Amino acid sequence: MSEVDAQKPKENPLTNIMVNVLIPILALSYLSKDPAFVDKARPWHIGPTYALLVALALPVGYGIWFYLKHRQPNFFSVMGLVSVLLTGGLTLLLWNKDGTVNSAAPILFGLKEASIPFLLGLAVFASHWTKTPLLNTFLYNDQIFDLKKIESRIGNETERYRKLLFTCTIIFAVSFLISTVLNFLLAQYFLGGGKIDFESNQAREQYNGAVAKLTGWGFVVIGVPIMGMLFYCLQYLLKGLREITGLETEEILLPR
Repeated sequence: MSEVDAQKPKENPLTNIMVNVLIPILALSYLSKDPAFVDKARPWHIGPTYALLVALALPVGYGIWFYLKHRQPNFFSVMGLVSVLLTGGLTLLLWNKDGTVNSAAPILFGLKEASIPFLLGLAVFASHWTKTPLLNTFLYNDQIFDLKKIESRIGNETERYRKLLFTCTIIFAVSFLISTVLNFLLAQYFLGGGKIDFESNQAREQYNGAVAKLTGWGFVVIGVPIMGMLFYCLQYLLKGLREITGLETEEILLPR
């Protein structure tokens, strides 16, 4: 690993999950009650509008802080920032002035949720023909694999090696397409099916609660299949590299 790579800023996964997922969920779940419509309002009952602003401000602020501190965007922060801004913009579009919510919320929010993994899947596939394939960014990089040793053993198997990486790219891209479908279906489940009374004065609070549940469950329902596909992709890649190079897994991977 080069000195430059060693100095690249790394985002703390726990901080990322806390700021971009857990705290916004708590904000939407516990702050959304409108004090004007509850019998015993608590100090933290600030209403659906302010609760949404708090939930959005944390990921946005974190993404900006990371960029200002390191002078470069973090990929996951950027994706979280884009998702948060889309959520905020779509919410403002769906919320009516009289306190009700547009009944098209399940479909529109589902399309918003599906758009990011869909675009990521396309980006992973298209990046295969660029100098910086996203497969390398996420998985096949010099922080996990001994690339110099691997490439020194390719020999006359260059074409087979390229086909292996292309197949892994397809597997990785498909994982995002699976996430696309699951994201859309999850939005229909939590925002549709009569779970929100779009015409009531509690619609915004119900909407925020549904978005909080969608965010939390999405982490499990979507994350588990994605991790499963990524693990399969890793195993497929290792098997192919062993066959092409004659190296053992311990020689292909860098010591941890």
